[in-house]
Amino acid sequence: MNSSPAFNFHTLTPDTILDAIESTGIRVDSGLTELNSFENRVFQLMDEERRRYVVKFYRPERWSEQQIREEHQFAAELAADEVPVVAPLVLQENTLHHFAGYAFALFPSMGGRQYEVDNEDQLEWVGRFLGRIHQVGQRRCFEQRPTLGLQEYVCQPRITLDETALIPSGLKAGFLAALDGLINEIGVFWQTDWPALRLHGDCHPGNILWRDGPLFVDLDDARNGPAVQDLWMLLHGERRDQLVQLDILLEAYGEFADFDQQQLRLIEPLRAMRMIHYLAWVVRRWQDPAFPKSFPWMTDEGFWLKQIAAFREQVKLLQAPPLQLMPMY
Repeated sequence: MNSSPAFNFHTLTPDTILDAIESTGIRVDSGLTELNSFENRVFQLMDEERRRYVVKFYRPERWSEQQIREEHQFAAELAADEVPVVAPLVLQENTLHHFAGYAFALFPSMGGRQYEVDNEDQLEWVGRFLGRIHQVGQRRCFEQRPTLGLQEYVCQPRITLDETALIPSGLKAGFLAALDGLINEIGVFWQTDWPALRLHGDCHPGNILWRDGPLFVDLDDARNGPAVQDLWMLLHGERRDQLVQLDILLEAYGEFADFDQQQLRLIEPLRAMRMIHYLAWVVRRWQDPAFPKSFPWMTDEGFWLKQIAAFREQVKLLQAPPLQLMPMY
């Protein structure tokens, strides 16, 4: 577990932030207001011309410079195709800047309302624009960023969870047994015969704003993978509700991109992979003071008992028939 000061943002002081921003030619007039972000550090500010910006300091040692530049290039490509994403600004002929050991980028500050998860009209709009995102994403794959798979989302997290001291000793064996049972089932149902394309990667409702239409933010987790990865996190509720949502989403998506319904079989494996990866992510970041403060329940025995139960329930969902829409003739 890495605990270097830079890795944990210990050296990212307000003076460092202001000096970094001003090194790009922007003179800060007011701010800084910290925005919600655990993986990176993100702040809103206003310059002397009363223009609003967002500055994002990338967590050191997570992505390489080449991988961050691929994120920026993808965002710029989407924006050029009039897909509503927030792309980094080009300042001093560059989108990626460096200061005091940190890589950072500036973006226009784009306000908006929260995406309404139960609004079917909004879901239709989102489906249409996801089709457009994938229309661009399928032109080529990332060369530097990873492809979604078991190594990153299951195998490495399994090692992290085995080694952590956060799990109470009396529950460790039971937790790992439940985890291994879930991993075995993922292995049974996970498939890799899908065509890879560039994805948003983390397209949950919190990464969609509403400004007379959807606005997609935060491409930090962009990677190669199956199209369904950008769709399944928008489904919620009972199975019958998810089928209605899926029908709306895919009908709109299909206006711009083809979707192979065989990928619906990947929804529960992907959900299981996210569960495991998320737990390991919090454990790996535990040396960052923001994490114990924000996830205090990670030290509670009851939390880990709930994870054991959740793993066992997810095994049942993996073994159940996958979501499937009726064929249309």
